Amino acid sequence: MSSETAGPSARRIFIDKQSPKAHYALMQTSEAVRAVAADAGLDRAVVELINLRVSQINGCAYCLDVHTRSALRGGETPQRLGVLAAWRDTELFTPGERAALALAEVVTDPADIAAQESAYDAARQALTDDQVSAVIWVAITINAFNRVSIMSKHPVRNKPQQ
Repeated sequence: MSSETAGPSARRIFIDKQSPKAHYALMQTSEAVRAVAADAGLDRAVVELINLRVSQINGCAYCLDVHTRSALRGGETPQRLGVLAAWRDTELFTPGERAALALAEVVTDPADIAAQESAYDAARQALTDDQVSAVIWVAITINAFNRVSIMSKHPVRNKPQQ
């Protein structure tokens, strides 16, 4: 099939494959950030909630697929995952999780300075300084992976139930 008759995604370059050194560096950063989050006492479930919420905002289907499965394997409930986009309207999330989610959202879309200040202040009250830093790093990292997958149009394929 020529690129003239193929759809737009057929013409996309998987930049992670095209530039493996850059992708490897991003993977190393991700591993370092996971360690920082663990050292700060952030539960893996919180990290996955951040990954999912940021991926929802960015509309990254590939990362939503990966991190939904990871969250479920880690013990997250389908109910909480189902309402994550509307987390503010539920009582299913702890104050620390709520602070982390709000902070991750303003890292993803930092243009609203008032929202940024409010989220940061709430995070400083609910989380330790190490946890605030870790949440920001997790959000920065998943934002980068979202952009890699969105720009590459990484496919989401049907997977059998596990």
